[in-house]
Amino acid sequence: MNKMIHFFNTKSTEEIAQYLLGMYLEHETENGMILSGYIVDTEAYLGPEDEAAHSFGMRDTPRLKAMYEKPGTIYLYTMHTHLILNMVTQEKGKPQGVMIRAIEPIEGIEKMEENRRGRKGIELSNGPGKLVAALGINSNLYGQSIFDSRLRIVPEKRKTPKKIISLPRIGIPNKGIWTDLPLRYAVSGNPYISKQRRSDIDQKAFGWKEENK
Repeated sequence: MNKMIHFFNTKSTEEIAQYLLGMYLEHETENGMILSGYIVDTEAYLGPEDEAAHSFGMRDTPRLKAMYEKPGTIYLYTMHTHLILNMVTQEKGKPQGVMIRAIEPIEGIEKMEENRRGRKGIELSNGPGKLVAALGINSNLYGQSIFDSRLRIVPEKRKTPKKIISLPRIGIPNKGIWTDLPLRYAVSGNPYISKQRRSDIDQKAFGWKEENK
């Protein structure tokens, strides 16, 4: 974990967004159940100059308080009634972050399906609102740390992608260059990536290097 904290303190947000692919994201619910999976899809948001970022122009409101905290701080917000998970990536006062767009579910799948009202397969967690609901994440985690809260990253369980692809972020219309910049990163071939062709899915290894099976 110390290595990961160091990475957050020394790398760019784009590098962190890619580094998070394959990380094991684990949520210990309030009743002690573990729900978890591998991060397979992320988006980088570059703060003050990024017209798609909530903190564009150093916007500072009560809702954005967490974005100005230290690296690893959990930033949650609601979009279209869905809670969305982000984490701060830069030093305190520099509001950049990464959105977690999708996970490949591993532990507690039956409970995740219950949380998602019966949704199964790739629909379980192939989008930012879906994964938050599946993992049972709630707004109480806002402002806590991804390194030592009930919602945490477990680097010891990390998998390594065969290939990382860069794409434009989703749902960013009319933001000039920021609409098309390739600031979305995904594990190529993983079935839990949204908006991909069926022929691009790696049905055998799900996009992971074999030594990490």
